[in-house]
Amino acid sequence: MINKKRKDNKNRILKDGEYQRPNGSYEYRWRDKRRKMNSIYAKSLVELREKEKQIIKDSLNGLNVTKKVSVDDLYKKWKLLKRGLKDNTFKNYQYLYEYFVSGQLGNVIITNLKKSDIRSFYNYLAEERHVKVSTIDSIHTVLHQVLQVAVDDEYIFNNPSDNALKELKQSRTSGKKGHRALTLKEQQLFENFLENTSRYKGWYPVFITMLWTGLRVGEVTGLRWEDIDFESNTISVNHTLVYYDTRTNRGVTFTINTPKTKAGERTVPLLPRVKEALILEKKRQEELEIVCKSKIDGYTNFIFLNRFGNVFHQGTLNKALKRIIRDCNFAVLDGKIQSEVTLPNFSNHSLRHTFTTRMVEAGTNMKAMQEILGHSDISTTMNIYAEATKELKEKEMEKFGENLQNSLSNLEETYQ
Repeated sequence: MINKKRKDNKNRILKDGEYQRPNGSYEYRWRDKRRKMNSIYAKSLVELREKEKQIIKDSLNGLNVTKKVSVDDLYKKWKLLKRGLKDNTFKNYQYLYEYFVSGQLGNVIITNLKKSDIRSFYNYLAEERHVKVSTIDSIHTVLHQVLQVAVDDEYIFNNPSDNALKELKQSRTSGKKGHRALTLKEQQLFENFLENTSRYKGWYPVFITMLWTGLRVGEVTGLRWEDIDFESNTISVNHTLVYYDTRTNRGVTFTINTPKTKAGERTVPLLPRVKEALILEKKRQEELEIVCKSKIDGYTNFIFLNRFGNVFHQGTLNKALKRIIRDCNFAVLDGKIQSEVTLPNFSNHSLRHTFTTRMVEAGTNMKAMQEILGHSDISTTMNIYAEATKELKEKEMEKFGENLQNSLSNLEETYQ
């Protein structure tokens, strides 16, 4: 018996797997590698066959073409699979995705998502929602990980977010300077003001520790007395104090993070200036009967405490810096302090940058700098070194220009 070829209502022969539905549209059915039946639909036979070609091509290339997966679907899978993140980092990533990404890209089918869509999304965040580039960078970090799930599960070949942020970062940060280090005169003014102003004397130990160790803010606020070896003059850096929003009913809270890399866990020199400041802090707490009340993830006996015996967080220190800068500059302008300079606006991180610059000026070996600063990648140290060296050269050229001008002026006076 001869098999009768199937045709549509326009008398066109239908291939294996092709069907015309009662409403006139078309369907293509096929089995995947797991022998599961799948279907796609189209209004016309021409459109259906274009879809068939793509399915066959993707199947031959090993892509998973059996299911329409959205970006939100991938995010849910990423949440289930993701391991190795600190709790506060994981919570922050979830917040960034759910607050910024889901409403814009969440319903997009991953096979339809293009690099241009992601670039447009980042531009929208920067231009219409006025989100900082640093925040968009964090959004990019989590979105890239979510989309990588699609690559790993063979829904797509390449991650469409690869290099999607590069142009925006370049356009927004071009010509901008990062954290500026304090000059020697500015540092001297800052230190002297803290040491000799009764209102701010209590802040002297914590800011001197930042200025003369180069530790990150969380490393300083997380220091305990047992991390200090007064005999061998060393500081053991083995954890960080973090203050973060849990995105739950608990609100904001402290947690202890251990270093992400081996380089983060290190021993740094306890310089005489810092040793003196820590002894002052211990004496102050004894006189005021301040006792550490903070217990965080099993850690206690913290060095830097407020009058209630609780640890500081970065926001508190930055607010203190603003008041110190304001009052110090008023004192200079009112003539109460004799100084050639006033203090610029700066943050906690500027103190770490200042310490790095002083090391460069002193000719410190780059490998030693890397170890003291806790950089896992030498390129990070090299970038900071290059920037600090550039600033140093600019200052030297300015000084050279001034000296040359003075010499020429003196020469002119001689011949007049």
